[in-house]
Amino acid sequence: MPEPMLSVRDVSKRFGAVHALSNVQLDLRAGEVHALMGENGAGKSTLMNILGGVIQPDGGQIQLKGNPYVVDGPAAAQARGVGLVHQEIALCPDITVAENIFMAETNSRGGFWMETSNLNARAEQALAGLHPVPATALVGDLPIASQQIVEIAKALTLNCDVLIFDEPTAALTEIESNALFSIIRGLKARGMGIIYISHRMAEIFSLSDRITVFRDGAFVETLTTAETTPEEVATRMVGRPLLDLYPPRSSRPASAVCLSVDGIADGHLVKDVSLEVRPGEILGLAGLIGSGRTETVLAICGLAPRTEGRIRFDGRDVQQADYRASIRAGIVYLSEDRKGTSVFLDLSIAENISALDLRSVSGSLFIRSRAENAVAEEMRERLGIRCSSVAQQVRTLSGGNQQKVALAKLLAVRPRVLFVDEPTRGVDIGAKAKIYAILRDLADEGVAVVAISSELPELIGISDRILVLHEGRVAGEVSGDSMSEETVMHLASGLGPAPTETRHH
Repeated sequence: MPEPMLSVRDVSKRFGAVHALSNVQLDLRAGEVHALMGENGAGKSTLMNILGGVIQPDGGQIQLKGNPYVVDGPAAAQARGVGLVHQEIALCPDITVAENIFMAETNSRGGFWMETSNLNARAEQALAGLHPVPATALVGDLPIASQQIVEIAKALTLNCDVLIFDEPTAALTEIESNALFSIIRGLKARGMGIIYISHRMAEIFSLSDRITVFRDGAFVETLTTAETTPEEVATRMVGRPLLDLYPPRSSRPASAVCLSVDGIADGHLVKDVSLEVRPGEILGLAGLIGSGRTETVLAICGLAPRTEGRIRFDGRDVQQADYRASIRAGIVYLSEDRKGTSVFLDLSIAENISALDLRSVSGSLFIRSRAENAVAEEMRERLGIRCSSVAQQVRTLSGGNQQKVALAKLLAVRPRVLFVDEPTRGVDIGAKAKIYAILRDLADEGVAVVAISSELPELIGISDRILVLHEGRVAGEVSGDSMSEETVMHLASGLGPAPTETRHH
């Protein structure tokens, strides 16, 4: 057995009273994709931030190519040949894509001035295998998916021996993800060691050679991917067998349409979208980047203007309105950008949950803390939010629990139509199962749920039917036995319905 390229032994890290890591271990070989898995809060990102020079360990030994590995910052880590693609976007929004990609090169010159004659061409080359993103665009003007692609391209330009990917496909669709996988396999073939973190089992079993599992900051086991199963990995992650991931679909009879959209457009990406949703169902919205999925929902909810089309709610026309009016009507939206727009990180759980309906917890002048806490405690129990108390700051929660708080904030207004955009992005498999159950329970209670997801198995697993968008228009609808990844991708790619399989007798 060859010596590992990177060796982690007995590494620990404490944040106050919290043991984020307790004597964990990990070995990475040259030419290997080594997956690191665990629930949110298991310590995966903490270890990656140590390897990337972002934070320092409290104890333990790390060796790179047989030599002690001690670095005091990301630049020092990169100089030693270790690159990190962060789960959270770490780009400068006010400069161009090309300038972001070659930021490390710029800094090494001791200033921000660089020759730009071939900068854009080099950036386009770095992006070529991923997805077309304009090299001259300001990063702050790009959607989250495109920003993630820029983050990946930036890491690929580094001269690394070890490259760490922390949830790199969380914002990407299947086509963009497959392009990244091809690049990763090429890097592996060149002898690079790759650590890959993802909550998506299909990615892990397609890409990785070995899987290391952490639970509650501790090392559990390292498994050979070809010799294990997703169920075995999930059991080691949560410490117990995981029941069916997706709850059964509703068998309740169809209700009358509560929200109908006819020919909506936004003058940009959304060109002509019509849909209907009924109480008690989960309608999935599928499509590639640029299909207009999120933009359609923003226009419906009053978070973006619509230039054409008709919206009817409870049989009455909805005029052009803002999101406040939508909330009052019972139409709410969970953003795909959890930390940017779904929760207030610096406020408490209770303050977040009451944020959309302060009147229900307010007296004549002040918020009634007892009433606010009572609502929060009810939501904490209903959604299974893991915290020390509802006074805990949301920033200190794991990603899955932050997402539950974001949902609780919407459920506190007792919605009738709930739009959720990438509801399980960046959360672990245990939290995913809980969120799926919450969405199905809401539908069973008579809420109309519309879910956007780039993860096709997820969308197929939770939806009663799926509407597929392509370039701002409805490409088709699938339901029942016709809901398959092949069918959805055919429609999403503009190829029309998937060909029916010819059977030979």
